[in-house]
Order: sequence, then C-alpha cells, then structure tokens
Amino acid sequence: MIMAETAACSNLDQLTKMVDDLKTFVRQAAVEGTAVHKVEREIWQRMLAMGRLSTGSFLRMQGDGDVGETIEMPDGKELKRLPEQHQRTYHSIFGPFAISRYVYGTREGQRIDFVPLDARLELPENEYSYVLQDWAGTLCVEHAFARTAQTLETILGLSLPVDSLERMSRKMAESVDGFRSSLKKPPVKEEGEILVVTADGKGIPMRRPADQRPVGARRKKGEKANKKQMATLGCVYTVDPKTRTAEDVIEALFREYVARPSGESPEPVAQHKRVWSSLTYDEGEIHVNAETEVFSWMASEVEARRHDGQPMVCLMDGQRSLWTSCVTHLPRSDMVAILDLLHVMEYVWNAAYLFHAEGSEAASAFVRDRVLRILHGEVGYVIGGLRQMATKRSLSADKRKKLSQICNYFSRNRHRMRYDEYLSAGYPIASGVIEGACRHVVKDRMERSGMRWTIDGAQAMLDLRSTSVNEQWPAFVTHRIQAETQRLYPERQQLKRLAFRLIA
Repeated sequence: MIMAETAACSNLDQLTKMVDDLKTFVRQAAVEGTAVHKVEREIWQRMLAMGRLSTGSFLRMQGDGDVGETIEMPDGKELKRLPEQHQRTYHSIFGPFAISRYVYGTREGQRIDFVPLDARLELPENEYSYVLQDWAGTLCVEHAFARTAQTLETILGLSLPVDSLERMSRKMAESVDGFRSSLKKPPVKEEGEILVVTADGKGIPMRRPADQRPVGARRKKGEKANKKQMATLGCVYTVDPKTRTAEDVIEALFREYVARPSGESPEPVAQHKRVWSSLTYDEGEIHVNAETEVFSWMASEVEARRHDGQPMVCLMDGQRSLWTSCVTHLPRSDMVAILDLLHVMEYVWNAAYLFHAEGSEAASAFVRDRVLRILHGEVGYVIGGLRQMATKRSLSADKRKKLSQICNYFSRNRHRMRYDEYLSAGYPIASGVIEGACRHVVKDRMERSGMRWTIDGAQAMLDLRSTSVNEQWPAFVTHRIQAETQRLYPERQQLKRLAFRLIA
C-alpha cells in the first residue's frame, strides 16, 4: 500500500511538471516563431501523454478494492475476499491499463460473485472503455473497419485490430432493440400534419459460404460473382401538406424554370424521421422475416404517434410483397396508399423507348405528356392510349410484350395513382425519403468496393447505422451504458456502506 501511495504521489508530481513543461514549450515556440501546425501536433501529443498519466493516477488512487474479509450481500449471502488479486485490462482512449483488484466469492476457482472496484468504477463488460466504444462506433457506422482502425491510430496512437472493432460493433448492436423500445414519441408540437409510412428493399453483398464455388473458379452461365441479401428498410415521419398542381410537378420533374413569387412558402420538411432496417435470417429455431419485422415496427410507430383525425399516407413503389405486408400490418381503412411517382416515370420512359429513340426530344415529349395526364388523374386514358399506339404502330411481338407489362403495372396499381386527389390534399407523392435512407443506410456504408458481409455482421451494422441516421447516437450510447451498468452491477447500492481504502 505504501508503494502504491508513493507511485500515486509521484504521478501527480510528474503531471504538474508536464503542465509546466507545456507552458515553457508554448512560450519558447512563440519566441522562435515555430510553425503553428508543428505546435499544434506537439501540444496534442503532450495532451495524450498527460491524459494517460492522469488516468493512470486516477486508477491507482482507487486502491485494490479490498473492502474487508467478507461482504454480506442484500440477499443475506456472505461472500469472502479471495486470497489472490485478479487482473483485468482496461483500454481507454489514452491506451491500455492493467487493473489488479480483489474479488469476492465463495472460494478460489469458483464463480466470482462481486468485484467492488469494478462496480465502483462502473467498468464495461469488455476491456474497451465506453468512451472508446463510443468513438470507435461513431467511426465504424460511417467508415470501413480498417479505415476506423487507421483513424484511431492516427489521432490517438491506439492499435485496435479490425476483428476487435467488428466484435465491438456487434456487441453494441445487441443494445439497439432495448434502446428503440425505450424511445418516447416525438412532441406533438414538433410533428407535421401528415403521418407518412414508407418502405423499400436494398441488396447487401454477402460473403461466399465455405461450401460455395471458389472465387477463382469459372462460373456457370448466368451465375453471379456474389450474392446479395435483401434488406428491408422502413421509415416513419410526419410532414406538413403542400398543395400543388400537376403543372407544378411537371416543371420540377423536367427542370422547367418558372418565375415564382418571392413570398412563396418553402417546401415542407420531413419531421422526426425514424428508420429501421432488417434482414431475413434464422436465429436458432426462430425465423426472422425482414418485412414482418419492419412493418411490425412501423405499426407500433403509427400506434404511438398518430393522433385522431391525422391523415396517414403509405408511399412505396410497386413491389407486391411490400404492399401485402402493408395490408397485413397496417390495416387502416382510412390510410391513403400512394404509388411512388418516380417509379411510375420509369415505366413511362420505358414505354417511350418502344416508340421513339432513346435520348430523343420526341421521347421526352412523350413522357411529359403521359405523366401530366397521369397527374391529372387520367391513368385509364394513358393505358388505353398506349394499347392503341401498339396496334397502330404495329409493334413487334417483343415490344408488344414489354408494353403489355407496363400497362398491366399501371392497371394493377391504378387505385394508388389518384395523383390529382393527392396533390389537392397536399400529400407527398414521391418516395425520396426512403430512397435516401436506402442509399445512406446501406449503399454508402455496406456496398463499397470489395465489401462482403455475414448475416449477423450485416444486421448489426444495419441496427447501428439506422440509429446513427436517426440522429439518436448520443442517446443510444447513454442508454446502453445505463442498461449495461444495471445488468453488470445490480448490487451498486451495496457500495454505499462499504469502506474503500483510497490512496490520497
């Protein structure tokens, strides 16, 4: 104990000297006119060294966690101090530290029941500090694991293996469900007038199973180099209405400049966008269906956030399974189902190229005219006109087949294409929010060159990335620390009556 006290005092004296040395360095650099970038880098290195010394001093001051030969737990069970100190590693943002402390149990070699010092310091379950986990996680949801490791080494001088960062991310992701369940609904005064639900799918490149054809082997005809696993993404948000005319929409779609009054109201902004994403996978004997997971979550969001009389819109592309899931999980008789206009335009462009050359002005005029009619609520006329054109122009069998598929798509979704009514009510008619979510959550992080994922790794990243995109990361980190501390140290209240021998 005397040696520990001496070491702690020595460290504090050394810290005081380092502060004095820093002052001297700054003064000398100013006199010599040292380049500011050199001064900045030197100051940062000194600050890291001071942080390491300070953290080490703090840990030494805590002592060895010896609070007596025995401890009586709240349930009346008596625990004994085991004879040998146990050691654990604590990786902080200033580097690793070895912490030796006494533990309590029934006898050496049996399960450790209580570690007073760990509970006092609220140490994490693994060896990485919560601050380091927070910073690494913030980087990992935006960058590749290898890039994150390089960044941490550049800034903090830490060497973290890529596989450790992957395990850290998966462990953090285990807390997402609990955090999501704890969220309160947004304040009503901050919500828009219209509640919108939307969903889409996005493929994630997966790692090749061990029993699959090797990468270097010649593929069979039609066989792809890698297989993608579809992730389903759902988003719930609110937005204020904005009435428009069909002509207004056409002008925006075709970038036709029209002078507007200076006092025109700005475009409404989506409020409190919440995104969730899931893969389809098996967890033990349980089969998890991505669409069921996402639409069930959206149903719970609607239940919590929708107020009486609030208009509700479901806005998606024409994927049949998504609309089936919508009917199954969101069976609202007053829900307005809207087919994404941008997907409608893709089909109209495909039809135009059956009659006109790609990139021609005639094709553009064809699309503009048909989309304008669709926006005016004349879907039936457009379908009939396309079929008549096929007959009059004597299209080839192949083109007639393609045009028939386009017309059938419009007919099948006609009840979701009442755009004249939607525009008059001020409803959104394009799924830019979910398209952006698919790009930002999946593509920008998980589809980079050479990336391949396992199911559990991909789902973990989807959970963390969704949380980050929702701008909930700080709240998530706080919730996770609190939940893990409660789980690891339910006896924390026991500390109040224990006498820790601290080193001054």
